[in-house]
Order: sequence, then structure tokens, then C-alpha cells
Amino acid sequence: MRHYLEAYRNELLDRVIPFWMERSPDPVHGGFFTCLDRTGEVYDTDKFVWLQARQVWMFSMLYARVEPNPAWLRLAREGASFLQKYGRDGSGDFYFSLNRAGAPLVQPYNIFSDCFAAMAFSALYKVDPEPAYASLATRTFQRILSRRDNPKGVYSKAVPGTRNLKSFALPMILSNLTLEMEHLLEPGLVNELVRAVIHEVMEVFLDNEMGLVLENVLEDGSFSDSFEGRLTSPGHAIEAMWFMLDLSRRFGDESLQDRAITTGLKTLEYGWDTTYGGIYYFLDCKGHPPEKLEWNQKLWWVHLETLVFLAKAYQISGNKACLNWFEKVHDYTWAHFRDPDYPEWFGYLDRYGRVQLPLKGGKWKGCFHVPRGLYQVWQTLEQTASH
Repeated sequence: MRHYLEAYRNELLDRVIPFWMERSPDPVHGGFFTCLDRTGEVYDTDKFVWLQARQVWMFSMLYARVEPNPAWLRLAREGASFLQKYGRDGSGDFYFSLNRAGAPLVQPYNIFSDCFAAMAFSALYKVDPEPAYASLATRTFQRILSRRDNPKGVYSKAVPGTRNLKSFALPMILSNLTLEMEHLLEPGLVNELVRAVIHEVMEVFLDNEMGLVLENVLEDGSFSDSFEGRLTSPGHAIEAMWFMLDLSRRFGDESLQDRAITTGLKTLEYGWDTTYGGIYYFLDCKGHPPEKLEWNQKLWWVHLETLVFLAKAYQISGNKACLNWFEKVHDYTWAHFRDPDYPEWFGYLDRYGRVQLPLKGGKWKGCFHVPRGLYQVWQTLEQTASH
């Protein structure tokens, strides 16, 4: 696995991170540009709060775990300063998007801005222990917990009482965010939250009969035979399974480890396009036409998160199926998403593996899944090689 290890490390440190360091910072207003074309030129100056926060987290994490590079810390601080000045409304909720100068454009309808802001300030506090960072991270986290039963609040489009659904996305993110923030939280709260999240992921959203994770279930956890209730996202499910693997190690829970590996492999077999390769974006668990028109696209984050899961699953279990799938997904991902001519990776392919949008960043793609995936695989393979 040594050649894989070096490929992931070099791609991260020599091509991807330098791209974002050079092309993304806004020297006039602060924060980061994320709408970058194939060569790294800015094509739109709007700033999406969750992507700003993810980038603060990324540079803070690299500074803590790879090397104390002063440029990484400076960028993290500058991004955090922009968020502190402009990121929140009067209630302390983080907006979805801002214009270049920081004026709000889209209301805080999406709780994921808050999730990644909490993660960002928590990580920055680890390397730059300013009390304001810890305070903002913990206040935001408590606000997330208070909103988790109704995350969209007044911004929800659903009519209350007719088909009350809950979404998999928030418990999935909380399973990772809680460990990211562990240094700022009471141990009892961490254990309580993590146990509750494991239950939600593995007992509520994971349908034991199908062996698949559903994107939405009814409030009582039962199946909703509707577009939303039948919806599955293989990438979401597999990403959650590497979070479960991290939690299984944290708590020494072999049963959780085994179930996570089984579920991840089952999801990958289910979501793999056997004709053209790659992993579908969305599927209907009953085989009906999916609601999402982009269902058969191949997306960068789905494949990178799958590689992280497979590397971790192989390291923990030595299961040859994980290794075989890793090699298969690696070959597809590096052949189709990596741009051989310019740094950073493509994000959006059609079903046949052709690039649909030759961008490196936009409203949904920023400095997160590519570098985090490369980092996670590199570190996991390094641990595997050392044993």
C-alpha cells in the first residue's frame, strides 16, 4: 500500500492545498472565494458560510496534525475573523450565504452552516486558544442541539402534521462533530450524545431488512413509502460508516465496527454502477424512479468518502473485500475526478464519467472533501503500513 500512501500525501500537500492557498483568499474583504474555475480563476464572488467554515477547519486541522505551518494558521484566523464579523444573524444562527463584502444574502435556513462553524472554531481553538473561539464554538453547538428536532424552523417548506419526516444528515454530522468538539464539551455530554447518535444512525435510519440507510424516516422512525422516504444516498451512508468506525474505536465496540463494515460494503455494492463504473448519487430503495433528477451523476465527495471508509475498514479488519473495493474505487476516482493538467479535482461527472462542470469550486464544492479525503486515506494507510 506504500505507493497509495505517497500518492495521497503528495496530491494533498503538493497540488490541492497550494491551489486553495493561492487562489481562494480574498485580499480585500477577507474570507475565501470558493467559486473557482478549472484553472483557479474566480467566476463568482458570493461566499457560502458553510464552505467558509469548512476551510477554516481544514487549515486549522492541517496545522494541528500535519505541521505547524504559519501560513495555514494565518489563513484559518483570517477566515474565522470574516465569520465572526459577518456570519451570524441576530439570534446567533449562521447565514447560508453572504456577498463578497459580508452582507447577508440567504437566511440561516440550513443548520449545516452552524455545524461547520462550530467545527471550525473548535479546531482553531486547539491551535490558537483564544477564549472567543471556544465560546463561539460551544454556543453554536448548544444552539444546534436546541434546533435538532426542527432544524429548519420557520424556513421549513413542509406543512406540519401531514408527513413529519426527520433527516439522516444531522445525526450523521453530529456523529463526527461531537468527537471534533470533545475537548470543549463535558465528558458526560459527549458520551450521551454519541450513544444517541449511534442509535439514530444504526437503529433508526439503517433499515435492517434492506441493509440500507434511508435519507428520511417518519418522526417515530418508521418507513415512509414516499419519494423522500424511499430516497437513499450511498455516499452519505458510506461516509457515516467511517464515522461509525471512528466511534467504534473510541468506545472499543467491536459489534459496531462489524456492523459498520457490513453496512458500508452492502451500500457500495448497491450503489455501484456496474455498467459504467462509479457510485450513483441517489437511488430509490424500491427501485422506482428517484425524485432527484441528478440521481445518476457521479460526484467527487461520494467517491472520496468511500475511499476513506474502505481504507479505515481494511486497516481495522484486514478484510480483503475492503482492499479489493479500495483498489477499484481508487482507480475510478483518480482516473475521472483528478485533473491531470491543473490542480484540484473535478466535482461533477455524468453517468458515463464525463466532466459536466469544469469547476474546482462553487456553491457546494469547496476546500473540504478532496483535501480531507486525501488526508484521511494518507494517514490511515500510514498507520496500516506501520503495523
